[in-house]
Amino acid sequence: MSSARTLATAARVLRQLRHDPRSIALMLLVPCAMLFLLRYVFDGSPGTFDTIGASLLGIFPLITMFLVTSIATLRERASGTLERLLALPLGKGDLIAGYALAFGLLAVVQSALATGLALRFLGLDVVGSPWLLLLVALLDALLGTALGLFVSAFAASEFQAVQFMPAVIFPQLLLCGLFTSRDRMAPALEAVSNVLPMSYAVDGMNEVLRHPEVTGAFVRDVLVVAGCALLVLTLGAATLRRRTA
Repeated sequence: MSSARTLATAARVLRQLRHDPRSIALMLLVPCAMLFLLRYVFDGSPGTFDTIGASLLGIFPLITMFLVTSIATLRERASGTLERLLALPLGKGDLIAGYALAFGLLAVVQSALATGLALRFLGLDVVGSPWLLLLVALLDALLGTALGLFVSAFAASEFQAVQFMPAVIFPQLLLCGLFTSRDRMAPALEAVSNVLPMSYAVDGMNEVLRHPEVTGAFVRDVLVVAGCALLVLTLGAATLRRRTA
């Protein structure tokens, strides 16, 4: 891998995204809009928003980054851009790292906007540091980016990339502990939830929600989410194919 090639790839992706305002709006504004809507859905029960708002602060960025990243990568594959790039002296690791860096920078902005909105304007009440909340939200967005890059290797069209969402995201959403505590699930489902990264993302948010200090469980959750993102990026580089047809 070359840092210069990685940075050049990231710069190219950012230039392309600059001319795609709809994708930028999806990444930056949709999580904020969903949090705003959720806050006033529970307007008569603000305690409910405090309970699930922190979890969704991590889930919404993960989902939006997954969608945008997978579709944007498929668009490059379908247009032949990816084929031409891989014909250059550009390693697969450089390409994946460049995409991850570009979308990761947008993930920083997205996470900061969503966290700032929830804490400053929507009244989300957390016991721990807001910076820890931002850290988990950022890692969740990066995980969504990594998953999007990974599944794009197995889709032949943008429509197929969207079809991966029920297979990759929905099971995690149902088993992450958002709707019920994971220890109340059937033993088999609890065992599955214990290996899904979104479960640790929700657990990390809940640790910040309930504890004023950094706990051992929070450190574990952050390391698991970061490790999963790195693992999926590595798998994405390994499964990246030159031939697109």
